[in-house]
Amino acid sequence: MLPALKRSHIKLFVVFALVCLFIILLRYSTLPVLTDQLSKRVPMKVIVTVYYEALCPDSKYFLAKQLLPTFKIAKSIMEVKLAPYGKAKTKRYNGKITFECQHGPTECQANIYHACAAEIIEDPLLRLEVATCMIMDNRLPQEAMYKCAKQNNFNVTVIQSCFESKRGTDLLKAIGEATHLLRPPATFIPTITIDGSQGRQESILKDLFSEVCKAAGDSEEVKDVCKN
Repeated sequence: MLPALKRSHIKLFVVFALVCLFIILLRYSTLPVLTDQLSKRVPMKVIVTVYYEALCPDSKYFLAKQLLPTFKIAKSIMEVKLAPYGKAKTKRYNGKITFECQHGPTECQANIYHACAAEIIEDPLLRLEVATCMIMDNRLPQEAMYKCAKQNNFNVTVIQSCFESKRGTDLLKAIGEATHLLRPPATFIPTITIDGSQGRQESILKDLFSEVCKAAGDSEEVKDVCKN
Protein backbone atom coordinates (compact mmCIF):
# COMPACT_ATOMS: atom_id res chain seq x y z
CA MET A 1 0.00 0.00 0.00
CA LEU A 2 1.34 3.44 -0.98
CA PRO A 3 2.25 5.82 1.79
CA ALA A 4 -0.19 8.68 2.35
CA LEU A 5 2.39 11.29 1.30
CA LYS A 6 3.05 9.51 -2.00
CA ARG A 7 -0.66 9.17 -2.74
CA SER A 8 -1.01 12.92 -2.16
CA HIS A 9 1.80 13.62 -4.63
CA ILE A 10 0.15 11.39 -7.24
CA LYS A 11 -3.17 13.21 -6.81
CA LEU A 12 -1.47 16.57 -7.23
CA PHE A 13 0.26 15.31 -10.37
CA VAL A 14 -3.03 14.08 -11.85
CA VAL A 15 -4.74 17.41 -11.12
CA PHE A 16 -1.82 19.30 -12.63
CA ALA A 17 -1.92 17.11 -15.75
CA LEU A 18 -5.65 17.64 -16.17
CA VAL A 19 -5.27 21.42 -15.84
CA CYS A 20 -2.52 21.42 -18.44
CA LEU A 21 -4.65 19.31 -20.79
CA PHE A 22 -7.60 21.70 -20.34
CA ILE A 23 -5.40 24.69 -21.13
CA ILE A 24 -4.06 22.99 -24.26
CA LEU A 25 -7.58 22.12 -25.48
CA LEU A 26 -8.80 25.65 -24.79
CA ARG A 27 -5.90 27.17 -26.64
CA TYR A 28 -6.04 24.98 -29.70
CA SER A 29 -9.78 24.54 -30.14
CA THR A 30 -12.05 27.11 -28.44
CA LEU A 31 -9.83 30.17 -28.63
CA PRO A 32 -9.46 30.20 -32.43
CA VAL A 33 -13.25 29.93 -32.71
CA LEU A 34 -13.75 32.88 -30.37
CA THR A 35 -11.08 34.88 -32.18
CA ASP A 36 -12.72 34.10 -35.50
CA GLN A 37 -16.12 35.20 -34.18
CA LEU A 38 -14.72 38.47 -32.87
CA SER A 39 -12.95 39.18 -36.14
CA LYS A 40 -16.26 38.80 -37.97
CA ARG A 41 -18.26 41.20 -35.78
CA VAL A 42 -20.17 43.79 -37.78
CA PRO A 43 -18.78 47.26 -37.00
CA MET A 44 -21.19 49.66 -35.31
CA LYS A 45 -22.57 52.30 -37.64
CA VAL A 46 -22.08 55.99 -36.97
CA ILE A 47 -25.43 57.45 -35.84
CA VAL A 48 -26.14 60.88 -37.32
CA THR A 49 -29.18 62.60 -35.81
CA VAL A 50 -30.44 65.76 -37.51
CA TYR A 51 -32.52 68.21 -35.48
CA TYR A 52 -34.11 70.43 -38.09
CA GLU A 53 -37.18 72.42 -39.20
CA ALA A 54 -39.18 71.85 -42.38
CA LEU A 55 -39.18 75.53 -43.42
CA CYS A 56 -35.65 76.39 -42.29
CA PRO A 57 -33.37 77.42 -45.19
CA ASP A 58 -30.27 76.12 -43.40
CA SER A 59 -32.00 72.78 -42.78
CA LYS A 60 -32.96 72.56 -46.45
CA TYR A 61 -29.39 73.24 -47.51
CA PHE A 62 -27.97 70.65 -45.11
CA LEU A 63 -30.34 67.87 -46.14
CA ALA A 64 -29.87 68.51 -49.85
CA LYS A 65 -26.17 69.34 -50.00
CA GLN A 66 -24.65 67.38 -47.11
CA LEU A 67 -26.89 64.68 -45.62
CA LEU A 68 -28.33 62.97 -48.70
CA PRO A 69 -25.08 63.04 -50.76
CA THR A 70 -23.10 61.72 -47.78
CA PHE A 71 -25.57 58.94 -47.09
CA LYS A 72 -25.55 57.79 -50.71
CA ILE A 73 -21.79 57.25 -50.43
CA ALA A 74 -21.49 56.11 -46.81
CA LYS A 75 -24.79 54.37 -46.02
CA SER A 76 -22.97 51.14 -45.11
CA ILE A 77 -21.20 52.86 -42.21
CA MET A 78 -23.82 55.37 -41.03
CA GLU A 79 -27.39 55.51 -39.77
CA VAL A 80 -29.51 58.66 -40.04
CA LYS A 81 -32.22 59.71 -37.60
CA LEU A 82 -34.47 62.65 -38.50
CA ALA A 83 -35.88 64.95 -35.81
CA PRO A 84 -38.08 67.64 -37.46
CA TYR A 85 -38.92 70.04 -34.62
CA GLY A 86 -36.16 72.61 -34.09
CA LYS A 87 -37.17 75.60 -31.98
CA ALA A 88 -40.85 74.72 -31.84
CA LYS A 89 -42.87 74.60 -28.62
CA THR A 90 -45.37 71.99 -27.52
CA LYS A 91 -48.54 73.31 -25.88
CA ARG A 92 -51.20 71.42 -23.96
CA TYR A 93 -54.62 72.94 -23.25
CA ASN A 94 -57.70 71.07 -22.03
CA GLY A 95 -55.99 67.79 -22.88
CA LYS A 96 -55.26 68.84 -26.46
CA ILE A 97 -51.70 69.10 -27.78
CA THR A 98 -50.77 71.86 -30.21
CA PHE A 99 -47.47 73.25 -31.49
CA GLU A 100 -45.95 76.67 -32.07
CA CYS A 101 -43.23 76.59 -34.72
CA GLN A 102 -40.53 79.12 -35.52
CA HIS A 103 -41.81 79.67 -39.06
CA GLY A 104 -45.52 79.51 -38.26
CA PRO A 105 -48.38 76.96 -38.43
CA THR A 106 -47.38 75.77 -41.91
CA GLU A 107 -44.05 74.60 -40.55
CA CYS A 108 -45.83 72.66 -37.80
CA GLN A 109 -47.86 70.84 -40.46
CA ALA A 110 -44.75 70.15 -42.50
CA ASN A 111 -42.88 68.92 -39.43
CA ILE A 112 -45.65 66.38 -38.76
CA TYR A 113 -45.50 65.14 -42.35
CA HIS A 114 -41.74 64.74 -41.98
CA ALA A 115 -42.15 62.93 -38.65
CA CYS A 116 -44.71 60.54 -40.13
CA ALA A 117 -42.60 59.84 -43.20
CA ALA A 118 -39.52 59.24 -41.05
CA GLU A 119 -41.34 56.61 -38.99
CA ILE A 120 -43.31 54.92 -41.75
CA ILE A 121 -40.73 54.62 -44.54
CA GLU A 122 -38.50 51.69 -43.61
CA ASP A 123 -35.88 51.94 -46.35
CA PRO A 124 -33.21 54.38 -45.06
CA LEU A 125 -32.33 55.84 -48.46
CA LEU A 126 -35.95 56.23 -49.55
CA ARG A 127 -36.80 57.86 -46.22
CA LEU A 128 -34.08 60.42 -46.70
CA GLU A 129 -34.93 61.02 -50.35
CA VAL A 130 -38.57 61.75 -49.47
CA ALA A 131 -37.61 64.08 -46.61
CA THR A 132 -35.13 65.94 -48.83
CA CYS A 133 -37.68 66.21 -51.62
CA MET A 134 -40.34 67.63 -49.27
CA ILE A 135 -38.04 70.16 -47.63
CA MET A 136 -37.17 71.67 -51.00
CA ASP A 137 -40.69 73.18 -51.14
CA ASN A 138 -42.66 72.81 -47.91
CA ARG A 139 -44.78 75.97 -48.27
CA LEU A 140 -47.66 73.66 -49.17
CA PRO A 141 -46.86 70.65 -46.96
CA GLN A 142 -49.57 68.30 -48.17
CA GLU A 143 -48.81 68.95 -51.84
CA ALA A 144 -45.11 68.49 -51.17
CA MET A 145 -45.74 65.15 -49.43
CA TYR A 146 -48.01 63.88 -52.21
CA LYS A 147 -45.58 64.93 -54.92
CA CYS A 148 -42.51 63.49 -53.21
CA ALA A 149 -44.13 60.23 -52.12
CA LYS A 150 -45.47 59.56 -55.61
CA GLN A 151 -42.18 60.61 -57.15
CA ASN A 152 -40.47 57.96 -55.03
CA ASN A 153 -43.19 55.32 -55.51
CA PHE A 154 -44.39 55.35 -51.91
CA ASN A 155 -48.01 55.04 -50.74
CA VAL A 156 -49.15 58.59 -49.87
CA THR A 157 -52.27 57.45 -48.00
CA VAL A 158 -50.23 55.87 -45.20
CA ILE A 159 -48.40 59.13 -44.48
CA GLN A 160 -51.59 61.17 -44.82
CA SER A 161 -53.40 58.89 -42.37
CA CYS A 162 -50.58 59.36 -39.87
CA PHE A 163 -50.76 63.14 -40.28
CA GLU A 164 -54.52 63.25 -39.70
CA SER A 165 -54.47 60.92 -36.70
CA LYS A 166 -53.25 61.28 -33.13
CA ARG A 167 -50.15 59.38 -34.20
CA GLY A 168 -48.76 62.37 -36.08
CA THR A 169 -49.19 64.63 -33.05
CA ASP A 170 -47.63 62.06 -30.72
CA LEU A 171 -44.63 61.63 -33.00
CA LEU A 172 -43.91 65.36 -33.13
CA LYS A 173 -44.39 65.66 -29.37
CA ALA A 174 -41.86 62.87 -28.78
CA ILE A 175 -39.37 64.47 -31.16
CA GLY A 176 -39.85 67.76 -29.33
CA GLU A 177 -39.08 66.10 -26.00
CA ALA A 178 -35.90 64.58 -27.45
CA THR A 179 -34.91 67.97 -28.89
CA HIS A 180 -35.38 69.72 -25.54
CA LEU A 181 -33.14 67.11 -23.89
CA LEU A 182 -30.15 68.17 -26.00
CA ARG A 183 -27.24 69.34 -23.88
CA PRO A 184 -26.15 71.92 -24.62
CA PRO A 185 -29.55 73.10 -25.91
CA ALA A 186 -29.79 73.70 -29.65
CA THR A 187 -29.16 77.35 -30.46
CA PHE A 188 -28.78 76.86 -34.21
CA ILE A 189 -30.97 74.86 -36.56
CA PRO A 190 -30.06 72.41 -37.87
CA THR A 191 -28.12 70.91 -35.00
CA ILE A 192 -26.47 67.59 -35.79
CA THR A 193 -25.16 64.99 -33.39
CA ILE A 194 -22.73 62.24 -34.33
CA ASP A 195 -23.03 59.31 -31.95
CA GLY A 196 -24.78 61.68 -29.55
CA SER A 197 -22.08 64.37 -29.59
CA GLN A 198 -22.63 67.96 -30.76
CA GLY A 199 -18.92 68.62 -31.14
CA ARG A 200 -17.47 70.17 -34.33
CA GLN A 201 -20.81 71.58 -35.54
CA GLU A 202 -19.21 74.00 -37.97
CA SER A 203 -17.23 71.22 -39.62
CA ILE A 204 -20.25 68.88 -39.70
CA LEU A 205 -22.37 71.49 -41.46
CA LYS A 206 -19.67 72.06 -44.08
CA ASP A 207 -18.30 68.53 -44.58
CA LEU A 208 -20.47 65.83 -43.01
CA PHE A 209 -18.77 63.07 -44.99
CA SER A 210 -15.35 63.76 -43.45
CA GLU A 211 -16.79 63.90 -39.95
CA VAL A 212 -18.62 60.59 -40.41
CA CYS A 213 -15.41 59.00 -41.65
CA LYS A 214 -13.50 60.30 -38.62
CA ALA A 215 -16.08 58.81 -36.27
CA ALA A 216 -16.38 55.47 -38.08
CA GLY A 217 -13.02 54.01 -37.07
CA ASP A 218 -10.44 52.31 -39.25
CA SER A 219 -11.97 49.03 -40.42
CA GLU A 220 -11.37 47.90 -43.99
CA GLU A 221 -14.95 48.78 -44.91
CA VAL A 222 -14.54 52.30 -43.53
CA LYS A 223 -11.27 52.74 -45.41
CA ASP A 224 -12.93 51.58 -48.61
CA VAL A 225 -15.89 53.96 -48.19
CA CYS A 226 -13.86 56.93 -47.04
CA LYS A 227 -11.23 56.81 -49.79
CA ASN A 228 -13.71 58.72 -52.01
